[in-house]
Amino acid sequence: MHHAYVERVVDLLDPAGNVLLNMSVEEATERVASGDAARVREIDGQFALWSKRGNLVRLARSIGRPLRYFLAKRAEGPCLIIAERIDEIAAWLRAEGYGDQFHPSYTRMVPAHHLTEIALLGCPDPNPTLTRFFAPQRNRLSTNLDEIGAAYIGTLAAECDKWLGCIDRREPLGVLFSGGIDSGALFLVLHHLLLRRGESPARLKAFTLHVSERSPDASQAARFLDDLDLGLFLEVIDVPSSELNVAETIRVIEDYKPLDVQSATMALGLCRGIRSRYPDWKYLTDGDGGDENLKDYPIEDNPELTIRSVLNNTMLYQEGWGVEAIKHSLTYSGGQSRGHIRTAAPARACGFVGFSPYALPNVIEVAEGIPFIELTDWDHSRLYALKGEIVRRGVEAITGLTMPIFEKRRFQHGVVDETGFEQLFSHSEADYRRMLTAAFALT
Repeated sequence: MHHAYVERVVDLLDPAGNVLLNMSVEEATERVASGDAARVREIDGQFALWSKRGNLVRLARSIGRPLRYFLAKRAEGPCLIIAERIDEIAAWLRAEGYGDQFHPSYTRMVPAHHLTEIALLGCPDPNPTLTRFFAPQRNRLSTNLDEIGAAYIGTLAAECDKWLGCIDRREPLGVLFSGGIDSGALFLVLHHLLLRRGESPARLKAFTLHVSERSPDASQAARFLDDLDLGLFLEVIDVPSSELNVAETIRVIEDYKPLDVQSATMALGLCRGIRSRYPDWKYLTDGDGGDENLKDYPIEDNPELTIRSVLNNTMLYQEGWGVEAIKHSLTYSGGQSRGHIRTAAPARACGFVGFSPYALPNVIEVAEGIPFIELTDWDHSRLYALKGEIVRRGVEAITGLTMPIFEKRRFQHGVVDETGFEQLFSHSEADYRRMLTAAFALT
């Protein structure tokens, strides 16, 4: 006798987590349902979407929002659970009596910029098919840095302007701010846009984390804004080092990569400090993705990378080695597609709606069009200097302001001194893996 499987989809996503800039959730979902990659690319914003037609489920996401799934077995047919977090999947399975099927490694992350199709057919389950919906053309821009800067920051400004148009003009806006290139440019662009829109710039704040007496970011942030007579927008959030808890951070981000754990620990401290001071604050924006776009990471720190691999591979920092690569993680994805959790999860855990405009496809598309090889001739120092030049020129073209440029420093290195950093992050990656395993045992 033929057995008719009854497939089921459980949606645990919060629809408020999407930040769509050019269409409704219904319109965007219809594009995902169509299976047409070109139509999915038309979605502008930060999103995690899915649709079911018959027994075929399609999912798509941008970098700015995680999207996970888990296939549970039932006698009557397969059940696909869709969520943002692993612990949400685990909790649902246990509540429904399927807890014995759960293991965190069985969860899957939808890779950013790919339309994922899952056929709910029963047993055995076919692997998902992946179709890229975002494929920016490389090296399409000229080598004129003024033109590149205007295109890059101009696109950033256009995306931020759309975002502002979606928000009640009375809502306050916070920028996670270090005075570095990315958060600095973002703050100046938002300030410029508010003035241009005839809205009050007083609703804008630059939130800077201060942990120790020698926190470099606090002084850098003050210098940045004071140089432009904008110091009144700075708000320093003091957080004692005793409130920074690595094990708690690992539970929040559900990952173990040391650099992401370090950054997320600081982000969680800052978000909690803001929430404590402002119980009703809703919107936060950040500069995450700017380093990936302009390839501004010290290549020498990663033995797996060379300048040729960085400059020859499309979106290497955004996507990792790619979905077809041996080292691609099915559980976590790769590159910033994985690592953005360092920013997204702390904001969500503290009840904020986060927005990361540098991670939007339209902004990445401009960055990928930069002829990096021609501009740097494979020289590390020229590559590292390029970001400051591009952004400074772009900010001046769009806002008329000449922004200060300081030496690059990771977020986690800017809020505590060297001694405090070593004390806080003395564990190895193996230790972080054990902490994550312990956290999953409690879910």
